Amino acid sequence: MNPLIKSLGVMQGRLLPKYKGRYQAHPLGYWQEEFVIAAGIGFEYIEFILDHNDAELNPLMSVEGVKEIISQVSKTNVGVRSVCADYFMEAPLHHLDTAIADTSMEVLKKLMHNSKEIGIRDIVIPCVDQSSLTDEAAQQRFVKRLLPMQDLAEKLSVNLSLETDLDPDAFGSLLSEFTSPVITVNYDTGNSASLGYDPIKEFESYGTRISDIHIKDRKLKRGSVLLGTGDADFNAFFEALATIHYDGQFIMQAFRDEEGVAITKQQYSWLQTNFNRSI
Repeated sequence: MNPLIKSLGVMQGRLLPKYKGRYQAHPLGYWQEEFVIAAGIGFEYIEFILDHNDAELNPLMSVEGVKEIISQVSKTNVGVRSVCADYFMEAPLHHLDTAIADTSMEVLKKLMHNSKEIGIRDIVIPCVDQSSLTDEAAQQRFVKRLLPMQDLAEKLSVNLSLETDLDPDAFGSLLSEFTSPVITVNYDTGNSASLGYDPIKEFESYGTRISDIHIKDRKLKRGSVLLGTGDADFNAFFEALATIHYDGQFIMQAFRDEEGVAITKQQYSWLQTNFNRSI
């Protein structure tokens, strides 16, 4: 076993047929099935997804839903320690429309409280693609919105884990605006490869703030591919990871097809073979 991989989970939906044909989405109505499948393969965690579509129907956003998640965790011993809050890609906290931004702030507060009940440690806030922090004005709006959330996050012991497409220096500069240890980083091996970033430089800039890691492979400036067939330099990644005292989880957010299970098992085996992770 690679000593750096201490716990391995899977992104929600990767072990189920696509929800409404979408590549990544909360599988509304049949999400419970994934817990049993994940346990059978050997995954320890599922990273839940909060979509913008039908957000009010997501179990993360209701008392009964939270109870059902806790029940599935208890039955299968597959935990939920993180949320990929894709909601904020469609309705960014730094949206120019203040009404949209205000609503997103309320969604985040509710998600934080419910995450505490479930035992979730990391809420990943994606600032990529349509929610990218494209200029200084967007970054300043984002900082202004997120700063007041630090106290609540600390009180609830929940990290707000930022995923951005900023280069290492720019991302490090953004993080310097936040002094609280609960403003952390989600690191994505595939996205960094697609952007052409050097893992060594990334970890030098903000490695100690990483609290959640997505395992994925991508070609330069292109989409996801099978683990080991893209431009992600996993050897450099693990070399960089060894420089910090990372104790968080790894989430397989790897390439998927329509069905999900077989191709995820294939890539799980690749990870075992290449990085000596025993089940």
